Amino acid sequence: MEVRVADDPHAAASAAAALIARRLRDAVRRRGRASIAVSGGSTPGVMFDVLSTLDVPWAAVTVFQVDERIAPDGDPDRNAVQLHDHLVAATPLRPAQVRLMPVTVARLPAAAERYGKLVAAAAPLDVVHLGMGDDGHTASWPPGDPVIDSPRAVDLCAEYNGRRRMTLTPGPVNAARLRVLLVAGAAKRPMLERLLAGDRTLPVARVRRSGTVIFADVAAAPPLLPR
Repeated sequence: MEVRVADDPHAAASAAAALIARRLRDAVRRRGRASIAVSGGSTPGVMFDVLSTLDVPWAAVTVFQVDERIAPDGDPDRNAVQLHDHLVAATPLRPAQVRLMPVTVARLPAAAERYGKLVAAAAPLDVVHLGMGDDGHTASWPPGDPVIDSPRAVDLCAEYNGRRRMTLTPGPVNAARLRVLLVAGAAKRPMLERLLAGDRTLPVARVRRSGTVIFADVAAAPPLLPR
């Protein structure tokens, strides 16, 4: 994995946004369209804010979700709220270009299968944006949850931190042309150290190392990494 260390969380988020924008532009130039799947959590809001100001051919971009909590529309727990407020509302993205996970329907397994077909139709995704929790999870792959071994492109995990979730599984994440892992804060440093040391017990270690770029701030970065 390539690791790029920035002075602070905003600088790390800005650098991640710049790389994503370049890759989306390249994809549109080469293939006439681009696709990205984005995560929620505490770190991507600033990245979305910066990305919305950059030169991106939004009319040719489709946005997917990496994961989403099972909660009503508009619930502040929903990743879709942050995605809308920090990216969609600030860009020319049309509703049809933003493929939100269908987490409010009655038959969630069938909904996950349908979403998996949408992802498969766009595969390989050009960019997958990921975060990392201080327990080593990424996407919605909680430690010990069998969802990480699911053969489906999209599946459901058990309740985690008070919510069940729908998530991309390692298959489509690792098939993407680029994975961007954004990590900030001192609480993440132990897990980032373990990831870089090759600890395969962490859920985030299931992310393919080749083609993955980690953006970390100084607080999250192990001390020996170049800055």
